Amino acid sequence: MMKKFAILAVCASFGLAACQTQDPYTGEQKTSKATYGALIGAVGGALAGGLIGKGDAKDRRERALIGAGVGALAGGGIGYYMDKQEAELTKRLRASGVSVTRVGNDIILNMPGNITFATDSSDINARFYEVLNSVAIVLKEYNQTLIDVTGHTDSTGSDQYNLELSQRRAQSVANYLMAQGLDSRRFYILGAGESQPIATNDTAAGREQNRRVEIRLSPLTASS
Repeated sequence: MMKKFAILAVCASFGLAACQTQDPYTGEQKTSKATYGALIGAVGGALAGGLIGKGDAKDRRERALIGAGVGALAGGGIGYYMDKQEAELTKRLRASGVSVTRVGNDIILNMPGNITFATDSSDINARFYEVLNSVAIVLKEYNQTLIDVTGHTDSTGSDQYNLELSQRRAQSVANYLMAQGLDSRRFYILGAGESQPIATNDTAAGREQNRRVEIRLSPLTASS
């Protein structure tokens, strides 16, 4: 959890210079209009992760993968490895509607709900399979990363319903990626419901941004 706060502090101290987003249609690098909300959401996510043992889950995944012979990244090689992975994802996902955001050594893929799922459904749109296939190709090549899949909703509906819907959507995306041959030990799957908005829920445009699935890619390192 402290690692997340450290990343957020770095982003803030440098005027968000390190938190760059690739426009999902033009490929242009920019600071997202929703970055400030994303930072707030990330803080909430770090707190929630601490309460439910996300840090422990990360440690378990690291131990399992390293024990299975997947090498841990270290030193300057971490940034270089994530740079290459980010570049490949940016190339493959241009014009897909999925944004690629770098936060420290982590990469965040933001998959808007309107292109990933039908309204009030956790079944992936068939037209989105090709995009997920592209993601899977990169994640198979760069297997020294952990994969956190988190579902999010807007504030429409009850808290419990939104929590369950977000969990189902995150699970659907993770299941699809695992079906493409990705190691299930790399995954952490979470439904965050409406608790981590990146925009206001007072407008239709804001609610649309909040309905999303995020995939956070973190480098595999030896914690101990």
